[in-house]
Amino acid sequence: MPRYRGRFAPSPTGPLHLGSLVTALASWLDARAHGGDWLVRIEDIDYPRCVKGADFDILQTLERLGLRPDEAPEWQSRRESRYADALRRLDASGQLYPCGCSRKEIADSLVHVRERHQTLGYPGTCRNGLHGKLPRAWRVRVPDGPAATICFDDRWQGRQCQDLETELGDFVLRRADGLWAYQLAVVVDDAAQGITHIVRGSDLLDSTPRQIHLQHLLGLPTPSYLHVPVVVNADGEKLSKQSGAQAIDTAAPLDALRMAGAHLGIANGETSVPAWLAAATAQWAAMQR
Repeated sequence: MPRYRGRFAPSPTGPLHLGSLVTALASWLDARAHGGDWLVRIEDIDYPRCVKGADFDILQTLERLGLRPDEAPEWQSRRESRYADALRRLDASGQLYPCGCSRKEIADSLVHVRERHQTLGYPGTCRNGLHGKLPRAWRVRVPDGPAATICFDDRWQGRQCQDLETELGDFVLRRADGLWAYQLAVVVDDAAQGITHIVRGSDLLDSTPRQIHLQHLLGLPTPSYLHVPVVVNADGEKLSKQSGAQAIDTAAPLDALRMAGAHLGIANGETSVPAWLAAATAQWAAMQR
């Protein structure tokens, strides 16, 4: 078996908050419980949403909480040539096509196809040609029929299945604004960094079948997945920068770790960060048996 390699991959859209700390802590604990490596990758290719300096603020916060990566952090913005190469490979194998549809056109089309119970996702308008439209984005083909159903066993959420054809349709790998789609970038980077185990929030659960499909097309290994429950605010919304999440107070690192641990079902009475993390690692290992 290959050595365990996990990662935490935050987007630098603001400071680290409790929701993202839960994911960071869970991925760190899983790596430590398996005696493996834990990496940090800054996912900064959605340039309009990135906040200047947020990447270094996140790294400093992790350091103060005792969550130190085993290798130097990586930035997606420095790896774009890898995404272009993957796109060329998919194009050469006939799995890729240009799409000229606007969001409004897609929404209008879905009104009609849903009435015929055909699909809940992109209806394949440009699959066989642009029909006079200018190319805007690049989409990857999803399988038809039984092969469209992608299943995987999540270590927290259990058996998961998604029909890519009826629930999603052909999905975008390069956006109309020229930016790389998350689905492609994360698959390429996880493979390049040798990631064997992915621990992240359950808000990304329905992205996993798309990523497994891309792994199959590109001949890449499929990691083990574990999706932890997301933290929600008083209104039941996922805790995020957009929903008013507060930055982690690094002056009280133990309090922050205890709050994140409580969300994962972990609690102990240790009074220093190293001792708390050591006890939490043992608790996590026992929970995973």
